Amino acid sequence: MDRLGSFSSDPSDKPPCRGCSSYLMEPYIKCAECGPPPFFLCLQCFTRGFEYKKHQSDHTYEIMTSDFPVLDPSWTAQEEMALLEAVMDCGFGNWQDVANQMCTKTKEECEKHYMKHFINNPLFASTLLNLKQAEEAKTADTAIPFHSADDPPRPTFDSLLSRDMAGYMPARADFIEEFDNYAEWDLRDIDFVEDDSDILHALKMAVVDIYHSRLKERQRRKKIIRDHGLINLRKFQLMERRYPKEVQDLYETMRRFARIVGPVEHDKFIESHALEFELRREIKRLQEYRTAGITNFCSARTYDHLKKTREEERLKRTMLSEVLQYIQDSSACQQWLRRQADIDSGLTPSIPMASNSGRRSAPPLNLTGLPGTEKLNEKEKELCQMVRLVPGAYLEYKSALLNECNKQGGLRLAQARALIKIDVNKTRKIYDFLIREGYITKA
Repeated sequence: MDRLGSFSSDPSDKPPCRGCSSYLMEPYIKCAECGPPPFFLCLQCFTRGFEYKKHQSDHTYEIMTSDFPVLDPSWTAQEEMALLEAVMDCGFGNWQDVANQMCTKTKEECEKHYMKHFINNPLFASTLLNLKQAEEAKTADTAIPFHSADDPPRPTFDSLLSRDMAGYMPARADFIEEFDNYAEWDLRDIDFVEDDSDILHALKMAVVDIYHSRLKERQRRKKIIRDHGLINLRKFQLMERRYPKEVQDLYETMRRFARIVGPVEHDKFIESHALEFELRREIKRLQEYRTAGITNFCSARTYDHLKKTREEERLKRTMLSEVLQYIQDSSACQQWLRRQADIDSGLTPSIPMASNSGRRSAPPLNLTGLPGTEKLNEKEKELCQMVRLVPGAYLEYKSALLNECNKQGGLRLAQARALIKIDVNKTRKIYDFLIREGYITKA
């Protein structure tokens, strides 16, 4: 009974004969009753009736050979495999080298046979197409298509952009400083050995479980930050400012609940309240029209124009009293005149009303979302707001002053100003605050 034998042209790839241990050459014999492992014999040992252990000469057998056609009557199976091996070794298109390695076919015969049966064969082409379609169908629901994007920003360490992004590194998709950054320190000295007692082993396992819970909390916080787009703080604040003031206050209040719901649900909630605010404002405006007896939009436009004119006249009527109030301060008078010019031209006044001293006070700094805010107490937050100092910089200045005070046993204002190279008034306020709260002492 003929069977397909080893296709390799190298005799050393075939198993040796169990009788004479020589390399088998086709055709050879395989015992159908012995094995595994398979029992092979060359023709010489088979004709001599070789027997070994359980193998008997009257066992059924199979003739192993590859001397039969597969795709072409003039090409045997052994030559087909030799052609594929030669193309793999020599490369596609090097038909002269392929023919030299085969030794039984010419260059033209190798090229014609390979192109006909392995490249342009419709059976193989349809099979490959079906395999490709099956692979695409299998991964269609799970695989995420990759689209090339712009190179992510790589801010330098401790730069302004890096602080705004809370130390996030887009190229690595990770943070410079992790939440609970020293959680691994509890595991550095733990070593599980065989002679540990049950109590000691249980204690070590409890420490590992605690570490796993801290890792889960770290991943949970990262997921919230990524899902809600909180990495780029400046961009997030710009998005908040597109809402009215009332909706911004709601956004600030509801931010703490964003971790409970998903990002889409949270945004829908805020958008729905923004829409509600717009609807309420329009309803109030329509009610004002109805109270004034207006029943059509043409009359409403006339009403709005007249209302605006009355407001402008009311402002002009107060001009004299304001001039008398600020006439003794030339700087305040100049600011007032510029403000009136802006109002008359329909622009938003760019210069606030000045005080009697002629100086304008800057609004308090908004600390919402700034890195390091959670490390400050209420008094420190109030200080940072009034002197308009970001929490990260304040913590650095505070640490430098504390270290210098511990070294010197006390600290003078001049020394504090030498350490902190910022506005001297801000340095004085920080120094007085740390003295008042007992963080440092005077030298």
